[in-house]
Amino acid sequence: MGCISGFSSSIAPLAASPRTPKPLSKSPTVRCVLQAEPKTASVVAEPLLLNAVRGEDVERPPVWLMRQAGRYMKSYQILCEKHPSFRERSENVDLVVEISLQPWLAFKPDGVILFSDILTPLSGMNIPFDIVKGKGPVIFNPLHTDADVNQVTEFVPEDSVPYVGEALTILRKEINNEAAVLGFVGAPFTLASYVVEGGSSKHFTKIKRLAFSQPEVLHALLQKFAVSMAKYIQYQADNGAQAVQIFDSWATELSPVDFEEFSLPYLRYIVDTVKETHPSLPLILYASGSGGLLERLALTGVDVVSLDWSVDMAEGRKRLGSDLAVQGNVDPGVLFGSKAFITNRINDVVKKAGKGKHILNLGHGIVVGTPEENVAHFFEVAKGIRY
Repeated sequence: MGCISGFSSSIAPLAASPRTPKPLSKSPTVRCVLQAEPKTASVVAEPLLLNAVRGEDVERPPVWLMRQAGRYMKSYQILCEKHPSFRERSENVDLVVEISLQPWLAFKPDGVILFSDILTPLSGMNIPFDIVKGKGPVIFNPLHTDADVNQVTEFVPEDSVPYVGEALTILRKEINNEAAVLGFVGAPFTLASYVVEGGSSKHFTKIKRLAFSQPEVLHALLQKFAVSMAKYIQYQADNGAQAVQIFDSWATELSPVDFEEFSLPYLRYIVDTVKETHPSLPLILYASGSGGLLERLALTGVDVVSLDWSVDMAEGRKRLGSDLAVQGNVDPGVLFGSKAFITNRINDVVKKAGKGKHILNLGHGIVVGTPEENVAHFFEVAKGIRY
């Protein structure tokens, strides 16, 4: 299959910033040819994903999928029968490694992400929680006052979550640089949303009440999370993570002006702090439903913005500019379609993303019930594409 991609734009930046996105110049013609993946040596000098993010010449876009390790896989379902507690599965080194490697053994993605949860650090910050089957996260003592926030303690990853570092170290050895090992953390506003709401929420009334009636209390909590998550990223990188994704899933519940107050400064703090110690560590930012905030996400200073499926990839490229790499953004529902349909959607996204600085992914995590053979087909098609 041949495909041509070309576009140009001159979107004005939102605000002055040393990392302000530049307008995207006209893209060179891109030809995508579906062919068998050539055999390669068992060890590569540098993972394809890292080369793509850094703007180096690559023959195809790297590919991995959010939630690629999880409930749609039969192997994971079998493991869950033996270990029904999510926290056991995500806090036991051997189980974390086994689950993280399940999609690697099945599909050989270009990114192998640590099996964990964004709430994992909470216990180490004196915020008791659990993840209950059929209900999701439960915060036992939601935070609503200044006194509550004062009880939140400093997060020391090596003391509180040593299993994370151990698992990442093992994964690096197992993967042997054939793919990038990915870590991840939750963003301050998203973590704050969980601990203020007491768990998941539909309308986010509690955290918005706190934000708009007692902003100083929320800012104090956000600062604690920002400091802790910066340390957590550094810890993950020191123990084997070659890139880290920041999930700000609920930031898009904020209006643009409120995002600029309650999310953007703390994301900037994390990025600036991490870049001081790990300047070459790629940082990826994902926020579901982020179409109205793309330019503001770029101002955080991250290396990659992950687009959800509600944004056309070509338009996202124009709005973000040429300096930023992009990730995404096939609709996870596409994986319920026919193989031909899946193939067409993959090629459409790759064509619109253009050559280079693109990580092929979904626009959200794999949906429970997705046919495993369709995920296999996704990877087969993606890894066969050539620029």
